[in-house]
Amino acid sequence: MPDPKEFFATYCDFVTKVTSDPSLDIEALKASLESIQEESDIDVPRLMTAALGLSSEGGEFVEIVKKMFLQGKPANQDNIFHMKRELGDIMWYWVTACMALDLDPVEVILENQKKLETRYGEQFTIDQSEVRVKDDL
Repeated sequence: MPDPKEFFATYCDFVTKVTSDPSLDIEALKASLESIQEESDIDVPRLMTAALGLSSEGGEFVEIVKKMFLQGKPANQDNIFHMKRELGDIMWYWVTACMALDLDPVEVILENQKKLETRYGEQFTIDQSEVRVKDDL
């Protein structure tokens, strides 16, 4: 068995080698953000806020569900209300993402419906969820 400290140090070196420059260097990150801001219509600070918020609020929603399903937290009105509030936070960040990308939220919903109708038709099947046709992202 390898020495744990040496193994971990080797793994950390590997992680650094396969990490992008903007993930390691603040100046490279600033340049990346400025480049995206200048070369697109994306509102970079708003998109960053949306991405971080969607992930964290989604995690808070999942935490409640996890505790109900796996740890005995009651599926009562208090917890449903808590999930409702987290869903509201998710919605806030989702709309923030739409604004950052200059997307109409209604069009995003309609595009999602179109994508899922193309994928599943009238009925969900496991095969269609796992075996995608070309360009079905």
